[in-house]
Amino acid sequence: MTFKKFEKKDLLYNILETNPRVKIDVYDSKLHYNDRTVTSGAFSADERNVPSGFVSLYEMNIDRNAAATGLILPLFTKTSDLDRFTSISAATFDGMEYGATLTGSYPLSASISRHVFTSSLDSRFGALRNTLDYYSYWSKTFTSVSNYNGTGSLISIPSIFYGSSIKKGTVDLKFYVSGTLVGELQDTKQNGELVQVGPSGSAETISGSVGGVILYNEGFILLTGSWALATPFTADYNNDGIPVPPSWIYYGVGANDGHPAGLIPSSSYSLLFQGRNYVPNLTMFAHAEKGEMNHSNNPTCVEFGQAKSYVSGAYVFEEPAKLAITNVVQTPYPDPTGSFQKTTYISKIGIYDKDKNLIAIASVAKPVKKTTERNLTFKLKVDI
Repeated sequence: MTFKKFEKKDLLYNILETNPRVKIDVYDSKLHYNDRTVTSGAFSADERNVPSGFVSLYEMNIDRNAAATGLILPLFTKTSDLDRFTSISAATFDGMEYGATLTGSYPLSASISRHVFTSSLDSRFGALRNTLDYYSYWSKTFTSVSNYNGTGSLISIPSIFYGSSIKKGTVDLKFYVSGTLVGELQDTKQNGELVQVGPSGSAETISGSVGGVILYNEGFILLTGSWALATPFTADYNNDGIPVPPSWIYYGVGANDGHPAGLIPSSSYSLLFQGRNYVPNLTMFAHAEKGEMNHSNNPTCVEFGQAKSYVSGAYVFEEPAKLAITNVVQTPYPDPTGSFQKTTYISKIGIYDKDKNLIAIASVAKPVKKTTERNLTFKLKVDI
């Protein structure tokens, strides 16, 4: 086996920006993610084993027969470092013996959620006030929202949906009543303001008004727009038996906020945005220069039918030193054959660390012919 060391010029480090598109629809207290349909499996009603509108972290237990084999679960042993799952209370953990096995549960899943705040004293809203004040240099609207003391909606978007941040200028919120669009917000200024842009021609539309703000890096949407989006339509958006007209503070009712199904079957909501995720990657150039990589340990490299006598003893084991190598040079004539030329075919490239531990294998779609007169360079790329 031949080892070659990568030179500095053979290694290129890059960062790739990806913009995953996310669409989440909410209707009748049920969520739909990127228009995915529920696919039943052999052992579960939904092969992903998570509710509709959720994403599965690590995608563990996909259509797994839990009754026969059990579910895959995370586990580790209690040691002196006192690490534990957050789902295990401190009292329970203290009562366990050292060496006991601690287990968690898969799948872990995530989805957007809605939280209603009614004043500035709300704990979740209060936790974001410093962040809102910080972004006031983008727009004075952030200061207004930070000092808001009325009813509003807080939409939480887990980072698994967007990566590092939400891409500016891609956020779009739509409010439907009986399938008709009655309101649309977009971050047209790319400064965090969610400005109403539609629908055009509607008497209830207050075009250009700011219905809320979005925190791109933190994944939160705060909606405070209280103007009516459709009249004379009303519905029980607060689940208190009092019908009210639709407005942006009721956007996303049913998105994991505890509202039961069947409460407002005529209203639906759509959230569209793109994420911004940075993927570090490494490009490597592996060279097979002239006169290199022209020997193979593959048994088929040696001409078939030769006598292979081995010398062995108490202190020596010697293989035959002179064996003819198979001539694979192509010629249109059966006799004579083409002039012999050392030829190998490169099918895999192993990547090793400094201790010569194999850490990756690159395979080519078709073995590449290598002769003593040929220079070859293989471009390898891996995300890190």
